[in-house]
Amino acid sequence: MAEIIQKDGTWTFDGDAVRIVPGSDKRVSLLRKSLGEVVVPLRALAGITFEPGRKSGRLRLRLRDGADPLTRVAGGKLDDGSDPYRLTVENDRAGVAEYFVDEVRNSLLLEEVDTGPSERYLLPGPALPITMGAGDGTATFDGEEIRLEWNWKTEESKSSRGTTTLSLGDVEGVEWRPSAGMENGFLRFRVGRGNTPAPKYDPHAVELYGFRKDPLMALVAAAVVARLPHPNAEAAPALLAKRPEPADAVPAPAAATAPVPVPVPVPAQASGDDHDALLRRLRELGELHQAGILTAEEFTTAKQAVLKRL
Repeated sequence: MAEIIQKDGTWTFDGDAVRIVPGSDKRVSLLRKSLGEVVVPLRALAGITFEPGRKSGRLRLRLRDGADPLTRVAGGKLDDGSDPYRLTVENDRAGVAEYFVDEVRNSLLLEEVDTGPSERYLLPGPALPITMGAGDGTATFDGEEIRLEWNWKTEESKSSRGTTTLSLGDVEGVEWRPSAGMENGFLRFRVGRGNTPAPKYDPHAVELYGFRKDPLMALVAAAVVARLPHPNAEAAPALLAKRPEPADAVPAPAAATAPVPVPVPVPAQASGDDHDALLRRLRELGELHQAGILTAEEFTTAKQAVLKRL
Protein backbone atom coordinates (compact mmCIF):
# COMPACT_ATOMS: atom_id res chain seq x y z
CA MET A 1 0.00 0.00 0.00
CA ALA A 2 1.20 3.54 -0.77
CA GLU A 3 0.12 6.61 1.19
CA ILE A 4 0.99 10.30 1.18
CA ILE A 5 -0.29 12.74 3.83
CA GLN A 6 -0.23 16.49 3.20
CA LYS A 7 -2.06 19.58 4.45
CA ASP A 8 -4.32 19.48 1.37
CA GLY A 9 -5.34 15.91 2.09
CA THR A 10 -4.35 12.25 2.19
CA TRP A 11 -4.06 9.92 -0.79
CA THR A 12 -3.94 6.15 -0.29
CA PHE A 13 -3.50 3.45 -2.93
CA ASP A 14 -4.17 -0.22 -2.12
CA GLY A 15 -3.72 -1.68 -5.61
CA ASP A 16 -7.41 -1.42 -6.50
CA ALA A 17 -8.28 2.23 -5.92
CA VAL A 18 -6.93 5.63 -4.94
CA ARG A 19 -8.71 6.92 -1.84
CA ILE A 20 -8.70 10.72 -1.52
CA VAL A 21 -9.54 12.34 1.83
CA PRO A 22 -9.56 16.17 1.95
CA GLY A 23 -7.38 17.85 4.57
CA SER A 24 -8.70 19.86 7.50
CA ASP A 25 -6.45 22.85 6.85
CA LYS A 26 -8.38 26.13 6.59
CA ARG A 27 -6.92 26.70 3.12
CA VAL A 28 -8.59 23.57 1.71
CA SER A 29 -11.33 24.62 -0.73
CA LEU A 30 -15.05 24.47 0.02
CA LEU A 31 -15.56 22.15 -2.94
CA ARG A 32 -13.13 19.55 -1.60
CA LYS A 33 -14.59 19.73 1.90
CA SER A 34 -18.17 19.49 0.58
CA LEU A 35 -17.35 16.61 -1.77
CA GLY A 36 -15.70 14.66 1.04
CA GLU A 37 -13.89 11.36 0.54
CA VAL A 38 -13.53 10.17 -3.05
CA VAL A 39 -12.62 6.62 -4.07
CA VAL A 40 -11.21 6.40 -7.60
CA PRO A 41 -11.13 2.78 -8.88
CA LEU A 42 -8.04 1.77 -10.83
CA ARG A 43 -10.15 1.16 -13.95
CA ALA A 44 -11.17 4.85 -13.93
CA LEU A 45 -7.57 6.10 -14.21
CA ALA A 46 -5.79 7.12 -17.38
CA GLY A 47 -2.54 8.13 -15.67
CA ILE A 48 -0.77 9.87 -12.80
CA THR A 49 2.08 12.39 -12.66
CA PHE A 50 4.21 14.20 -10.11
CA GLU A 51 5.42 17.67 -11.02
CA PRO A 52 8.25 18.92 -8.76
CA GLY A 53 8.47 22.65 -8.10
CA ARG A 54 10.71 25.19 -6.40
CA LYS A 55 8.67 25.43 -3.18
CA SER A 56 6.35 22.46 -3.57
CA GLY A 57 5.35 19.83 -6.09
CA ARG A 58 2.03 18.67 -7.43
CA LEU A 59 0.56 15.19 -7.66
CA ARG A 60 -2.08 14.81 -10.37
CA LEU A 61 -4.51 12.04 -11.23
CA ARG A 62 -5.69 11.91 -14.84
CA LEU A 63 -9.07 10.19 -15.16
CA ARG A 64 -10.42 8.49 -18.25
CA ASP A 65 -12.68 10.60 -20.41
CA GLY A 66 -16.25 10.01 -19.26
CA ALA A 67 -15.32 8.14 -16.06
CA ASP A 68 -16.16 10.93 -13.61
CA PRO A 69 -19.22 13.24 -13.79
CA LEU A 70 -17.45 16.07 -11.94
CA THR A 71 -14.48 16.05 -14.31
CA ARG A 72 -16.83 16.03 -17.28
CA VAL A 73 -18.89 18.97 -15.99
CA ALA A 74 -15.84 21.02 -14.99
CA GLY A 75 -14.14 20.53 -18.36
CA GLY A 76 -10.75 21.48 -16.92
CA LYS A 77 -12.07 24.80 -15.59
CA LEU A 78 -11.73 24.06 -11.87
CA ASP A 79 -8.87 25.97 -10.28
CA ASP A 80 -6.04 23.92 -8.77
CA GLY A 81 -7.27 24.54 -5.23
CA SER A 82 -10.74 23.13 -5.99
CA ASP A 83 -9.69 20.19 -8.16
CA PRO A 84 -9.93 17.06 -5.93
CA TYR A 85 -7.53 15.15 -8.22
CA ARG A 86 -4.55 17.42 -7.51
CA LEU A 87 -2.49 17.38 -4.34
CA THR A 88 0.14 19.93 -3.30
CA VAL A 89 3.23 18.07 -2.04
CA GLU A 90 5.91 19.62 0.16
CA ASN A 91 9.41 19.17 -1.24
CA ASP A 92 10.54 16.98 1.66
CA ARG A 93 7.84 14.44 0.63
CA ALA A 94 8.76 14.40 -3.07
CA GLY A 95 10.28 10.91 -2.73
CA VAL A 96 7.01 9.59 -1.28
CA ALA A 97 5.08 11.18 -4.15
CA GLU A 98 7.37 9.54 -6.73
CA TYR A 99 6.92 6.16 -5.03
CA PHE A 100 3.14 6.69 -5.07
CA VAL A 101 3.27 7.40 -8.81
CA ASP A 102 5.37 4.26 -9.46
CA GLU A 103 2.91 2.06 -7.54
CA VAL A 104 -0.11 3.35 -9.47
CA ARG A 105 1.66 3.13 -12.84
CA ASN A 106 2.83 -0.42 -12.14
CA SER A 107 -0.74 -1.48 -11.37
CA LEU A 108 -2.09 0.21 -14.50
CA LEU A 109 0.47 -1.67 -16.60
CA LEU A 110 0.19 -5.05 -14.92
CA GLU A 111 -3.62 -4.97 -14.77
CA GLU A 112 -3.67 -3.71 -18.38
CA VAL A 113 -6.26 -1.07 -17.60
CA ASP A 114 -8.01 0.42 -20.62
CA THR A 115 -7.17 4.13 -20.37
CA GLY A 116 -9.39 5.18 -23.29
CA PRO A 117 -12.84 6.82 -23.05
CA SER A 118 -15.36 5.17 -20.73
CA GLU A 119 -18.90 4.44 -21.87
CA ARG A 120 -20.27 4.78 -18.33
CA TYR A 121 -19.49 6.71 -15.19
CA LEU A 122 -17.12 4.77 -12.94
CA LEU A 123 -17.48 7.24 -10.06
CA PRO A 124 -20.92 7.91 -8.54
CA GLY A 125 -20.69 11.70 -8.28
CA PRO A 126 -21.62 13.80 -5.21
CA ALA A 127 -23.92 12.27 -2.59
CA LEU A 128 -27.63 13.10 -2.58
CA PRO A 129 -29.61 15.06 -1.63
CA ILE A 130 -27.44 18.07 -2.40
CA THR A 131 -28.14 21.78 -1.83
CA MET A 132 -25.71 24.57 -2.74
CA GLY A 133 -26.14 28.33 -2.80
CA ALA A 134 -24.07 30.82 -4.78
CA GLY A 135 -24.60 33.79 -7.06
CA ASP A 136 -28.26 34.69 -7.50
CA GLY A 137 -29.79 31.42 -6.30
CA THR A 138 -29.77 28.11 -4.45
CA ALA A 139 -29.90 24.78 -6.30
CA THR A 140 -31.24 21.57 -4.76
CA PHE A 141 -31.29 18.09 -6.31
CA ASP A 142 -32.76 14.98 -4.66
CA GLY A 143 -32.25 12.50 -7.51
CA GLU A 144 -35.61 13.19 -9.15
CA GLU A 145 -36.23 16.94 -9.06
CA ILE A 146 -34.12 20.09 -9.34
CA ARG A 147 -35.24 23.19 -7.45
CA LEU A 148 -33.84 26.66 -8.15
CA GLU A 149 -34.71 29.26 -5.51
CA TRP A 150 -33.82 32.94 -5.94
CA ASN A 151 -32.40 35.56 -3.62
CA TRP A 152 -32.28 39.36 -3.42
CA LYS A 153 -29.57 39.53 -6.10
CA THR A 154 -31.77 37.86 -8.75
CA GLU A 155 -33.02 39.89 -11.71
CA GLU A 156 -36.67 40.75 -11.08
CA SER A 157 -37.90 39.30 -14.38
CA LYS A 158 -36.51 35.92 -13.27
CA SER A 159 -37.39 35.99 -9.56
CA SER A 160 -40.97 37.11 -10.27
CA ARG A 161 -41.68 33.66 -11.73
CA GLY A 162 -41.02 32.09 -8.36
CA THR A 163 -39.08 28.88 -7.64
CA THR A 164 -38.16 26.84 -10.71
CA THR A 165 -38.80 23.09 -10.41
CA LEU A 166 -37.51 20.69 -13.06
CA SER A 167 -37.99 16.96 -13.37
CA LEU A 168 -34.80 15.04 -14.14
CA GLY A 169 -36.51 13.59 -17.20
CA ASP A 170 -36.98 17.09 -18.65
CA VAL A 171 -33.28 17.97 -18.47
CA GLU A 172 -31.34 17.44 -21.70
CA GLY A 173 -27.99 18.72 -20.48
CA VAL A 174 -26.12 20.63 -17.77
CA GLU A 175 -23.53 23.39 -18.12
CA TRP A 176 -21.29 24.90 -15.46
CA ARG A 177 -18.92 27.79 -16.15
CA PRO A 178 -16.86 29.75 -13.61
CA SER A 179 -16.54 33.51 -13.87
CA ALA A 180 -13.71 34.68 -16.12
CA GLY A 181 -12.54 38.29 -16.12
CA MET A 182 -15.54 40.58 -16.46
CA GLU A 183 -17.82 37.73 -17.58
CA ASN A 184 -20.02 36.08 -14.97
CA GLY A 185 -20.28 32.31 -14.69
CA PHE A 186 -23.39 30.16 -14.48
CA LEU A 187 -24.99 26.80 -13.75
CA ARG A 188 -27.57 26.05 -16.44
CA PHE A 189 -30.00 23.19 -16.99
CA ARG A 190 -30.87 22.86 -20.66
CA VAL A 191 -34.54 22.14 -21.31
CA GLY A 192 -35.78 22.00 -24.91
CA ARG A 193 -34.02 23.50 -27.90
CA GLY A 194 -35.44 27.02 -28.05
CA ASN A 195 -33.47 30.23 -27.70
CA THR A 196 -31.54 30.35 -24.44
CA PRO A 197 -31.56 33.71 -22.63
CA ALA A 198 -28.53 35.03 -20.76
CA PRO A 199 -28.09 33.39 -17.32
CA LYS A 200 -29.16 36.64 -15.67
CA TYR A 201 -32.66 36.22 -17.15
CA ASP A 202 -32.81 32.44 -17.58
CA PRO A 203 -35.16 30.75 -15.04
CA HIS A 204 -33.22 27.51 -15.60
CA ALA A 205 -29.85 29.03 -14.71
CA VAL A 206 -28.06 30.35 -11.63
CA GLU A 207 -25.78 33.29 -12.42
CA LEU A 208 -22.38 33.26 -10.66
CA TYR A 209 -20.42 36.38 -9.80
CA GLY A 210 -16.94 35.00 -9.15
CA PHE A 211 -17.18 34.54 -5.39
CA ARG A 212 -15.74 31.80 -3.17
CA LYS A 213 -18.80 29.53 -3.30
CA ASP A 214 -19.08 29.42 -7.10
CA PRO A 215 -17.28 26.04 -7.50
CA LEU A 216 -19.93 24.42 -5.25
CA MET A 217 -22.41 24.69 -8.11
CA ALA A 218 -20.19 22.31 -10.08
CA LEU A 219 -21.09 19.66 -7.49
CA VAL A 220 -24.81 20.11 -8.19
CA ALA A 221 -24.10 19.91 -11.91
CA ALA A 222 -22.09 16.69 -11.42
CA ALA A 223 -24.82 15.10 -9.29
CA VAL A 224 -27.37 15.68 -12.07
CA VAL A 225 -25.04 14.65 -14.92
CA ALA A 226 -24.27 11.37 -13.13
CA ARG A 227 -27.94 10.43 -13.52
CA LEU A 228 -28.39 11.47 -17.14
CA PRO A 229 -27.62 9.17 -20.12
CA HIS A 230 -23.87 8.88 -20.66
CA PRO A 231 -22.81 10.76 -23.84
CA ASN A 232 -20.07 8.25 -24.72
CA ALA A 233 -22.54 5.36 -24.58
CA GLU A 234 -24.78 7.18 -27.05
CA ALA A 235 -21.89 7.95 -29.40
CA ALA A 236 -20.29 4.48 -29.39
CA PRO A 237 -22.79 2.71 -31.76
CA ALA A 238 -22.58 5.57 -34.27
CA LEU A 239 -18.80 5.51 -34.26
CA LEU A 240 -18.75 1.76 -34.83
CA ALA A 241 -21.24 2.07 -37.67
CA LYS A 242 -19.00 4.60 -39.44
CA ARG A 243 -15.97 2.34 -39.29
CA PRO A 244 -15.88 0.43 -42.66
CA GLU A 245 -14.43 -3.03 -42.86
CA PRO A 246 -12.02 -3.58 -45.82
CA ALA A 247 -13.44 -6.02 -48.36
CA ASP A 248 -10.20 -7.96 -48.58
CA ALA A 249 -9.38 -7.83 -44.89
CA VAL A 250 -7.45 -10.87 -43.75
CA PRO A 251 -7.15 -11.65 -40.03
CA ALA A 252 -3.59 -10.93 -38.91
CA PRO A 253 -1.65 -13.20 -36.57
CA ALA A 254 -2.51 -12.76 -32.91
CA ALA A 255 0.90 -11.30 -32.07
CA ALA A 256 0.47 -8.55 -34.69
CA THR A 257 -3.11 -7.60 -33.76
CA ALA A 258 -2.69 -7.27 -30.04
CA PRO A 259 -1.71 -3.69 -29.17
CA VAL A 260 -2.91 -4.48 -25.66
CA PRO A 261 -1.30 -7.65 -24.23
CA VAL A 262 -3.49 -10.53 -23.10
CA PRO A 263 -3.90 -10.45 -19.28
CA VAL A 264 -1.45 -12.80 -17.59
CA PRO A 265 -1.94 -14.04 -14.02
CA VAL A 266 1.22 -13.32 -12.03
CA PRO A 267 1.67 -15.43 -8.88
CA ALA A 268 4.15 -14.57 -6.13
CA GLN A 269 6.48 -17.33 -7.37
CA ALA A 270 6.24 -18.62 -10.91
CA SER A 271 7.43 -21.83 -12.48
CA GLY A 272 6.66 -24.04 -15.52
CA ASP A 273 3.85 -22.59 -17.60
CA ASP A 274 3.62 -19.54 -15.31
CA HIS A 275 7.31 -18.85 -15.91
CA ASP A 276 6.70 -18.94 -19.67
CA ALA A 277 3.75 -16.55 -19.26
CA LEU A 278 5.95 -14.04 -17.48
CA LEU A 279 8.55 -14.27 -20.23
CA ARG A 280 5.83 -13.61 -22.79
CA ARG A 281 4.76 -10.60 -20.72
CA LEU A 282 8.31 -9.26 -20.86
CA ARG A 283 8.38 -9.65 -24.64
CA GLU A 284 5.03 -7.86 -24.92
CA LEU A 285 6.32 -4.97 -22.83
CA GLY A 286 9.38 -4.76 -25.09
CA GLU A 287 7.14 -4.60 -28.17
CA LEU A 288 5.02 -1.83 -26.61
CA HIS A 289 8.20 0.11 -25.82
CA GLN A 290 9.56 -0.31 -29.36
CA ALA A 291 6.21 0.80 -30.79
CA GLY A 292 6.38 4.00 -28.74
CA ILE A 293 3.32 3.17 -26.63
CA LEU A 294 5.40 2.96 -23.44
CA THR A 295 8.04 5.51 -22.52
CA ALA A 296 11.50 4.29 -21.47
CA GLU A 297 10.65 5.07 -17.84
CA GLU A 298 7.31 3.21 -17.96
CA PHE A 299 8.94 0.23 -19.70
CA THR A 300 11.73 0.01 -17.09
CA THR A 301 9.26 0.26 -14.20
CA ALA A 302 6.96 -2.42 -15.62
CA LYS A 303 9.87 -4.72 -16.52
CA GLN A 304 11.28 -4.53 -13.00
CA ALA A 305 7.88 -5.35 -11.51
CA VAL A 306 7.65 -8.51 -13.67
CA LEU A 307 11.24 -9.56 -13.03
CA LYS A 308 10.66 -9.45 -9.28
CA ARG A 309 8.02 -12.16 -9.69
CA LEU A 310 10.14 -14.52 -11.75
